[in-house]
Amino acid sequence: MRIALLAAAATLTATAHALPPDQYRIRNAGDLVKVCSVPASDPDHATALAFCHGVLAGAYGYYDASTQPADRFVCVPDPSPKRSQVASDFVAWANARPQLMNAGAIDTLFRFAGETFPCRK
Repeated sequence: MRIALLAAAATLTATAHALPPDQYRIRNAGDLVKVCSVPASDPDHATALAFCHGVLAGAYGYYDASTQPADRFVCVPDPSPKRSQVASDFVAWANARPQLMNAGAIDTLFRFAGETFPCRK
């Protein structure tokens, strides 16, 4: 029993130290834009890009799975654009709308997506 408790405590301690740095706390659209636009010269570029792509893919995956086709306002074309292109386009779109930087990250992402990939009804 004591060994199990020590193992659990060690696991919790290791997990507690694995919290993401502040640059990966997405509180608003500005935070998402910042992560998605880390320059290639930055040592954290690969991690930031993977995180950005994960947020974009995760948000769209949830939307796709939870929204009936008839209710969708975002319809990604076939073939789908590359994640890197969507991220780049989102950053450019959001930077042109500084008034949205304090808005919700996912709400802003879907405003972009709705304008960029509208459904044709």
